[in-house]
Amino acid sequence: MAVATKWWFEADYIQTCNCDFGCPCEFEAPPTMGYCEGMGAWHIRSGRHGDLDLTGLAIAFAARWPEAIHKGNGTCALFVDERATAEQREALLKIASGQEGGMPFEIIVQTLSKVLDPFFVPFEFTWNGRNSRVKIGRHVEMETEPIKNPVTGQAEGVKIVHETGFIFQQADVVAGKTCTADAGELAFSWPNKAGFVARTRYGN
Repeated sequence: MAVATKWWFEADYIQTCNCDFGCPCEFEAPPTMGYCEGMGAWHIRSGRHGDLDLTGLAIAFAARWPEAIHKGNGTCALFVDERATAEQREALLKIASGQEGGMPFEIIVQTLSKVLDPFFVPFEFTWNGRNSRVKIGRHVEMETEPIKNPVTGQAEGVKIVHETGFIFQQADVVAGKTCTADAGELAFSWPNKAGFVARTRYGN
């Protein structure tokens, strides 16, 4: 077996899906609709794969699972920043596909039965805490905003601490104002559903 290359990165992370606010999957409960359609994107603030610098690049996924994620049989598309060099693209794909080990990717890949060919596309990543946005080529768009109080209309401040979480251990719980994917067989749109924004650090 090939020896994994040491990697790590710190990133701003945006996630949206088709569940109700808060997403029951974060609490080990079945997804709101019985299945999951969602996406996540990382903008790497700093990071390396061996001696290769990954700072400033971005990766993302869009996926569908027919039942709860842990039951598997998911379909996934990976998106890689088109600005990455050939070496950086290879490194990011190895990381995101779990080949190099390390959380969360080595767990996510075990829930997938189909991975589509990767997309190398431009990322427009705007990080502003709860009010963040990412546009990934023509294929994916996410925008988050604070959850609104249904009586007053005022923005709510909600956080989650998930000590055993493998994608994040702490995040702002937000509304996914936009959650749209158009990547071949992965085509869906779930506005005003669950969302999270977080600062993450991973490695193997």
